[in-house]
Amino acid sequence: MVTVNPAPAAATPSAWDFASELRAIDDAQLRRTRRVIESYDGVRLRVGGRDMLGFCSNDYLGLAQHPALAEAAREGAQRWGAGATASPLVCGHSLAHEQLEQDLARLVGMPRALYFYAGFPANTGLVPALAGRGDAVFSDALNHACLIDGARLSRAELQVYGHCDAADLARRLAASSARRKLIVSDAVFSMDGDIAPLRELLRLAERHDAMLLIDDAHGFGVLGPGGAGSAAEFDLRSPRLLYMATLGKAAGVAGAFVAGSEDAIEYLMQRTRSYIFATAAPPLVAHTLRTSLRLIAEEQWRRDHLRELVRLLRQQARLPAGWRLGESTTPVQPLLIGGNEAALSAMQQLWERGLWVPAIRPPTVPAGSARLRLSLSAAHTVQDLQRLLQALAHIA
Repeated sequence: MVTVNPAPAAATPSAWDFASELRAIDDAQLRRTRRVIESYDGVRLRVGGRDMLGFCSNDYLGLAQHPALAEAAREGAQRWGAGATASPLVCGHSLAHEQLEQDLARLVGMPRALYFYAGFPANTGLVPALAGRGDAVFSDALNHACLIDGARLSRAELQVYGHCDAADLARRLAASSARRKLIVSDAVFSMDGDIAPLRELLRLAERHDAMLLIDDAHGFGVLGPGGAGSAAEFDLRSPRLLYMATLGKAAGVAGAFVAGSEDAIEYLMQRTRSYIFATAAPPLVAHTLRTSLRLIAEEQWRRDHLRELVRLLRQQARLPAGWRLGESTTPVQPLLIGGNEAALSAMQQLWERGLWVPAIRPPTVPAGSARLRLSLSAAHTVQDLQRLLQALAHIA
């Protein structure tokens, strides 16, 4: 008797077909590329053996390679070592962290501040600490992903209002019967560079028994007297306000903080899971940030120069039909192009000319609004800007 082996069954497609998923990303021209930086010198970067002029970082004041910060980091490492060893509520909260929080509160003019190791987990922890089931979170349509994810994690009802549309927000607040109402908004929007109507948002919070949490990642250090940020720029003062900002952009180091009333910050320290259950940032980072805050407050020329660069860019840019600069007065200057392919092509042509300007595509921005994100820094010279403008005119 001869035994015949049956033909092998057709392979069942796996739900974990990463290669197919990556092809779909490529087909939509949405794959992101991570480049290896070999050295930094302010806005001058060495990448793959090439010297590039960068308009890509968030180092708005040009502090990230400041010699005083390097020296402060060395001092901090000598005194505190490399790591914090535990969460802040165990034994990770050093004198350096305590002094930094006091400095932060003083700079932004609020009673108390709480320092986090990074900005994304700060917001994904703060929003669920403030709102939960039975509550409602009111979120601007163009908020950063960390605020969106924080709202989802909270399990509160999520209401998305039109971008910077205070009238839409007012209608939604008035119609809501939620136990607690939390308004969350970027102060300076990271991909558009425009500023939220902060005064109106705070008025609505006070009128509707709500709290307002603003994320000033791209305004702290740049706006307000002494670089105190967007809340100080518009003189916002209220127990209804919680002010959050990051310290890896204009401050040039790392981390984030939230500031507010004594009771609000104590409550957040007790309830924010991303603060309670995460190892603290190394004390040497907190020590370094104290020097950064001093430079932010004292060196007004950096903000003055930055404003002049923004003015020159908007005054002198010569763009083809279909391209336009977004309505921004901040160092984030979006050059809207539209299609993914066209944005990638413009980025590549600038790259070939030694200029690093990132193309931003969905889902970071809405479909059809792909752009070059021109990020200006006090480390740029007027000559650097002229070089960018000439290259844009040529490729256009």
